Order: sequence, then C-alpha cells, then structure tokens
Amino acid sequence: MTVAMSEVDVKFPLEFIDFSAVAEDACRLFHGRGHTYAGFEHMNIDWLPPVALITLYKEEENDYLLLLAEALQAQFGEQCKTVLVQFRCRERAPTALFLGEECHRTEITENGMIFNLEFGRAQNTGLFLDMANGRQWVKDHAENANVLNLFSYTCAFSVAALAGGADKVLNVDLSRTSLTVGRDNHHSNSQDLKRVKFESIDIFKSYGRLRKHGPYDLLISDPPSFQKGSVDIKRDYSKIIKRIPQLVKPGGKVMLCLNAPELGEQFLFDNVAEHCPDCVFQEQLAPPAVFKEAEDGKGLKVLIFTYSPKAE
Repeated sequence: MTVAMSEVDVKFPLEFIDFSAVAEDACRLFHGRGHTYAGFEHMNIDWLPPVALITLYKEEENDYLLLLAEALQAQFGEQCKTVLVQFRCRERAPTALFLGEECHRTEITENGMIFNLEFGRAQNTGLFLDMANGRQWVKDHAENANVLNLFSYTCAFSVAALAGGADKVLNVDLSRTSLTVGRDNHHSNSQDLKRVKFESIDIFKSYGRLRKHGPYDLLISDPPSFQKGSVDIKRDYSKIIKRIPQLVKPGGKVMLCLNAPELGEQFLFDNVAEHCPDCVFQEQLAPPAVFKEAEDGKGLKVLIFTYSPKAE
C-alpha cells in the first residue's frame, strides 16, 4: 500500500500512551471513546499480544491507518506480529489486516489467567478489557464458593472464580457459541470442568433451573444493555434483582454490573432499594485507569452487595 501522507502531517494518539508501563498482559492502550482526548473520540487501541487492535467508530483514511499501524509496530518491535483495524462504523463491524501476519485467533493473559480471543468472527473478541478489575475481585473472593455467573458470555468470570478456588460455577448464557469458547477458556487454564456447568437457557424463563444448583455464595450479573428479543436492561434488571433472595445464601455476595452509558450507578442502587432492600452495598469497583471518561457514570459500573436478610 502506498502512503501519500507524511507522519509530519498527522497527529497520532500514541503520544498519550505510556508504552514503558505496558506489560505482557492484554490491556487497552488508548481509550478515545471516553471523550477525554479531543479529536480521537472515535478510536480505541488495544494490545492483545501479539496483536495490536485499532477500533474505529468513525471512518479514517487508509493512509493514516497504515501510518498508525507502522508506528504501533515500531513501539512494540518483534512483539507485535499483527496490526488489525476493526470498523465499528461499518455494517457488521468488519476487521481488516493492516500490517504483519494474518491472525484470526490468539491466547492472551490477564492476572495469571489465559483467555481465547477471536478476530473477525464477531463484533467482540471474547473478553471485555474494562472488566479486568472485576475478574480480579472474583478471583480474590471465590474461595470455596458456589458461583452463579449470569450472562456469562465466554465464561471469563468462571475462569477467575476457579482460579480463586471456587467449588463450582454455573455459567448461563443464551449463546451456545459463547459457552463453547468458555469451555476452551477453562481448558486453556487446565481447570477441572467437573466443577463447571454450562446452561444455554433464557435466564428470565428458567429460574427453576438456576435454583436447582443453588443456593449461591456469589451471584454475578453482567448483562448486555440490549439484545433484541431477549434483554432490555432498563426493563429487565429489576427481574434479576427480585430473584436474589431465591438464589443467594444469607451473607452471600452479589456483583451487579452495568455498561449502559445512559444509565449511572444510581439506576442499580434504586432497583436494589426497591426490589431487594436486604442487599447491603459494600463497594464499587472502578475499571482500569486507562478507561477514563469525560463524564462520570458513562463507563462501566460494578457494584458489590452482601445479601443480608433481616431475621424475622
């Protein structure tokens, strides 16, 4: 590809990245979507070794993207084998190779855990990097626990729970494909699948199946904001919170996650106060520092509660 523009003529977001602090683990390098970097609100950059992934929410010229890809690869040297660009601004969010070797699948590490990622097959790679601190919290609080992982996606919380010594985990998600990747994630971490169950069911229609494996010491709820025909979080989160007394042991922990920019943490507090007031707030987990937001409450929200029913 011929590059018509000169690096002197363009401005890259790389000046905002401290490459000396980047370790071997996967991480977000640059979070333009937080609207804290003028002119780069449409761009994120992730390091998923050996892949650098640029995600665009608005079109950029190919020449610019190639220069950016070359600059990224220069920063990482031989560690960076591939630079991909995902066009979230286009229908079906296609991914294109801009530099280096073809790569459709890789394993990355995070806090001693291994996760399988795929590129170009779906909009998401298989792991949400802003939830890294949530996974670490689960790892730190799962010893001997029976865990219910709702909307489990590729079962990253389940991997973290077993890594932290959980007795057993039930993963629930409508997508059989995601659960298959979840099994792969457990295999990659050499974890005992006898301690893990996978249920491809509609959570809102299958509470009996959920109770069958309970009660639980830890309930994790990380729903999508909206999925046509299955989840509308404004309407449906209260349905989950109402069921906590049927699912969680007294003294058990509840992790409620919310990633809808239009809803702040008060949405969760209000729903808990109305539908399960016996849940006592413990702490809020912040995402990694790179996920800065210009406006409070726009990013990921993770609240931890203890279910403490009052003695009758």
